[in-house]
Amino acid sequence: METKTASSVGFYAGILTTLLTVVTFIIAFNTPPLSGPGCTAGCFTYPYSDIASRFPRDYFWMYPSILLSLVYYVLMVAIHYFAPADKKVFSQIGMSFALISTATIVIDYFLQLSFIQPSVVLGETDGIALLSQFNPHGVFIVLEEIGFLMMSLSMLCMAPAIVGNTKVEKAIRWLFVACFTLNAIALSLYTVFYGIHREYRFELATISINWLTLITSGVLLSIMFGRALAAVSNKQKVKMSEQAA
Repeated sequence: METKTASSVGFYAGILTTLLTVVTFIIAFNTPPLSGPGCTAGCFTYPYSDIASRFPRDYFWMYPSILLSLVYYVLMVAIHYFAPADKKVFSQIGMSFALISTATIVIDYFLQLSFIQPSVVLGETDGIALLSQFNPHGVFIVLEEIGFLMMSLSMLCMAPAIVGNTKVEKAIRWLFVACFTLNAIALSLYTVFYGIHREYRFELATISINWLTLITSGVLLSIMFGRALAAVSNKQKVKMSEQAA
């Protein structure tokens, strides 16, 4: 029964993860940052007190991203309960890192939506420079970086808990390991080349790496859980047939 419930939750969470990531990615891609190293025109500069004109357009992507973070954690919980008993130590660790990631990202984005927006609109700009998403090395960027790093670390820990030997399970394990590896490489390279002037370069890289992984792995995990559900259903039908006979 536990496997059936975990499979059912994982199946729908996998689908939602993919859909929400695609939606978030599209919206975010169409609202590039108007500050820092990637900005070429109409850029905002310190103290970022004149950003009222960007509300609410530049913040739309955070709404689906908050939902995505929550659904992602549900997906990790489903993997934990789906994993065999001797692998649950890995999935428990992965689920713990997933919780840190979700909490960090949700708090970070909700802060922007519920504090930065009304404060700027009302002209209450004290402390905005440190917290605004327009600050390329501000608190918002740093929290995003650690949130997505924890997400990739949770995937790395979850990889051993995916024990099947089909192409789907192997692909999921490969994606999870690759996600963390690419994040580690990106962080190392940006730190070496830019040091304290990294700005949001790594933030953009880690978001892209993690979101692309979530889109692909969400599909694969829904297939894995869907097959498990079908197998449980077939076993129940066979058992019912035997009892009827």
